[in-house]
Amino acid sequence: MAIKETRKLEYKSEITNNFLKTVSAYANFGTGSIKFGITDNGEIIGIDNPERACLDIENKLNDSIVPKPDFRLSIDKKNNAIELIVYEGRYKPYLYKGKAYRRSDTSTVEVDRVELLRLTREGSNLYFEELPSERKTLTFNYLETKLIEKMGITGLSDDVLHTLGFYTDDGRFNIAAELFSDDNTYYGIDIARFGQTISEILDRETHTGISVLKQYDATVSMYRRYYQYDEIKGIERQTIEIIPEKAFREAVANALVHRTWDINSHIRVFMYSDRIEISSPGGLPKGLSEEGYLNGNISNLRNPILGNIFFRLHYIEMFGTGIRRIMEAYEGYTLKLSFDIFENSIRVTLPLLSKKYSVTPNGQEIMKILESGIEYSGRELAERVGWSKDKTIRTVNYLKDAGYLRANGNGRSTKYSKR
Repeated sequence: MAIKETRKLEYKSEITNNFLKTVSAYANFGTGSIKFGITDNGEIIGIDNPERACLDIENKLNDSIVPKPDFRLSIDKKNNAIELIVYEGRYKPYLYKGKAYRRSDTSTVEVDRVELLRLTREGSNLYFEELPSERKTLTFNYLETKLIEKMGITGLSDDVLHTLGFYTDDGRFNIAAELFSDDNTYYGIDIARFGQTISEILDRETHTGISVLKQYDATVSMYRRYYQYDEIKGIERQTIEIIPEKAFREAVANALVHRTWDINSHIRVFMYSDRIEISSPGGLPKGLSEEGYLNGNISNLRNPILGNIFFRLHYIEMFGTGIRRIMEAYEGYTLKLSFDIFENSIRVTLPLLSKKYSVTPNGQEIMKILESGIEYSGRELAERVGWSKDKTIRTVNYLKDAGYLRANGNGRSTKYSKR
């Protein structure tokens, strides 16, 4: 079976200048392969005189991509196909005809202005938060209060601001400083609590243009209003959490520390009766895979100055451990949290704590079967419970939407297992 094209693999049946856009994409956003002499559907047809063709490819690269990318060419002697591997470069942006490109699934598209600026900063080893702020005067009353409270300093001096990394090389405030200041120009956190439908908004708070620390504290305060309550047991009063505060705190801190601040969009915190969804602008940090993210291997912070201050103030425990700590908060519970990773955002869903299945009797029948840990298709489940396939699929879809089941595969090959 032929291997299909992917974000990191492109086929070209012949050599035209069109492949140079993909070279720009790989050099800018991650190593990838272009195979010549293979059709879009994976059929190998080869290239006539592949040695001369390699020289042609190399000349096109040298003449058309600025700066020159790092690459390797090889010929498959069995079928005369050519592979061009383009390595992600250090001196971004890599331009073809004055434009930078990126991969979008299996297509190659021109980057927008924001992405081009990011590439330029990356090529200069600059983070967005290190750029100079347009504000010449900033106040840090809320930050100072937190530093006194948590670190025991006597006051916020110019030396402390330098230690926190709030100045550019020429002595101007940077964007990180503005984000921690009492008044800034950046989007913040939008929180909404819904009723039975998303049209029924029971409470709403938007915290923007204020210190990121104040945004964080205000968001945690709203969480406590709706997902914690006091219960008296004997002579003791205990705080009961229906969603773990540790998980919520880590998710909000992660959203602030890892979000992209050059996008004019809020972090969204949507509160429902059975869950909280936290969505942050910006996909995965550069060079981080989905597997690495879920395993907590976030060593390359998108905003290291923010991350360092959140660490100093104990808002986060250790760099790169937030995702694991969120997962730990749900160990031993039936409903599991979920992470949805999109190209331009990440969403964390925190369900209510529950050690029992809150489902219908039909749902309980399905759950009993899946307790064995074995995966079953919809047809196999229908046979075991003696129902019609339609009834079985309706029940399975309800359990999946509620977070009890995991669907593996697509179409008729889909199999279901207990989360």
